[in-house]
Amino acid sequence: MTSLRHNQTPDPGPTRDPRDLYLDAARACLLDVGWRRTTLTEVARRAGVSRMTIYRTWADMPRLLADLMTREWSGIVASAVADQDDTLPRVERLVSAITATVRALRANELFVRIVELDPELILPYLLSRRGRSQDLILDVVEREILAGQAAGEVRPGSPSSIARGVLLAAHGFVLSAHTMVDGQVSEQDVESELAHLLTRGLLP
Repeated sequence: MTSLRHNQTPDPGPTRDPRDLYLDAARACLLDVGWRRTTLTEVARRAGVSRMTIYRTWADMPRLLADLMTREWSGIVASAVADQDDTLPRVERLVSAITATVRALRANELFVRIVELDPELILPYLLSRRGRSQDLILDVVEREILAGQAAGEVRPGSPSSIARGVLLAAHGFVLSAHTMVDGQVSEQDVESELAHLLTRGLLP
């Protein structure tokens, strides 16, 4: 499967990009007090740097948040892709990576915190525009679909359209799967349905 390893959050160490340390501080702020009470000044304090150091990197909190979310969600996708068994059929690998990404997002502490306290931060990416993370996911899925079509493992059609349909389906399972879980249907049952829908939609 297409590699995303270069998009993962760098490992801690002396050569780590200072921007990642600042994003770590912002992440900690959001987990503690939420978006509304997080300021660039507080991020600087937690990072142990001057306020101007943060301001030189991000002019305002929305830009910082966009970089933080891109790093966080890209890392989840990269991990899901890297964990796949390359010996499996392409559609099975792709579906497994997508369902693993959905599962990881739903369990991610930053994502859960944003949904609980500041869900309006996510709405623009669902109602108005795509974000960088969504474009990254589309790029990976589209390339996998294109390769699968060349190998006769994925149905014919526009790779871009198919990839976007896949992403739209996954959105609902990320954000609303919990509303469909009760005494009759478990979270695993819902996830199995997602895998079934994607598999049937991708196979020739």
